[in-house]
Amino acid sequence: MATIKEIAALAGVSRGTVDRVLNNRGSVNPETAEKIREIAKALDYKPNIAGLVLAAQKKRLKLGVVLFSAENPFFIDVEEGVMEKAEELAGYNCTVILKHITYGVEQQLQAIRELVEEEANGIALAPYNDKRIRECINTLYEQGIPVVTFNTDIENSKRIAYVGSHYAKSGQTAAGLMHLMTQSRVRIGIVTGSPDILCHTERVAGFVSSLKRYKTDMEIVDIIENHDDEFESYEKTTRLLTEHPEINALFFAAGGVNGGCRSISMLGLAGQIRVIAFDKVPTTKALVKKGIIAATICQQPKVQGSKPLTLLFAYLTTGELPEKEYNYVAVDIRIRENI
Repeated sequence: MATIKEIAALAGVSRGTVDRVLNNRGSVNPETAEKIREIAKALDYKPNIAGLVLAAQKKRLKLGVVLFSAENPFFIDVEEGVMEKAEELAGYNCTVILKHITYGVEQQLQAIRELVEEEANGIALAPYNDKRIRECINTLYEQGIPVVTFNTDIENSKRIAYVGSHYAKSGQTAAGLMHLMTQSRVRIGIVTGSPDILCHTERVAGFVSSLKRYKTDMEIVDIIENHDDEFESYEKTTRLLTEHPEINALFFAAGGVNGGCRSISMLGLAGQIRVIAFDKVPTTKALVKKGIIAATICQQPKVQGSKPLTLLFAYLTTGELPEKEYNYVAVDIRIRENI
């Protein structure tokens, strides 16, 4: 089995430099670091896991999580997954620091800054698809602080992995369900959240693209944004259905499902509009049981809370990138009979 000493000799550097590269500690010239990784890969270097975990216990790792508040009930289950994993990691002297935010790029950036000040070794977050967040993630990576994204991803960043749904496929699945659960002359309204969150735009894109392969009498009438807010969703859905009485199907691509469905009931349209939504939060579950929502697509929120911490801890202890960059959760379709 190859050793750090052998890698150092072949690379012409010190063992300390090899250790820093393989365990992502400190700054090393990028060309030197790449050479060391290539040699380690060629020699099939395997770290001593037991020794690394012991070293991690001595280092007292800190992992930070930036989580949206309970205003979006989906994240209650995500937080439960975070706390269960935090309890497990506590046995390795690893502390999990949780930061709650509402919605906004500045709030997310501030939470990240606070975690850095508290010396977090790695960070998990559901990022805004914003240039400032991307640049922040890239800066953290250069500083040796890895980031794992969950629930929603961010394009062209140096985050080391993503945990969550394949949102384009989830949108395609919703379109398939809509096709199966409706008949002729389907007029669809789409209710989505913030366009600054990648999962929302990808769900809608997947849904729209899949409709093209189905019958031509399925048509999207309008797309509205509710910013995951129940009150805004109620008001805008009411306006949508009032202005477009021909709509007989709704696709909720984000939060605000309860508010939107309350509008359906208030207008006396329950049972007349086929609704496809996401997640199994208590209010959505109740609406499925009542028959107001035809089907909901779930995305394993507890896994989205726990697995990013697992990946960060493994990376910080072994220095090896996650086996998979995209760690997709299962698509779980629920209807009244299996909710």
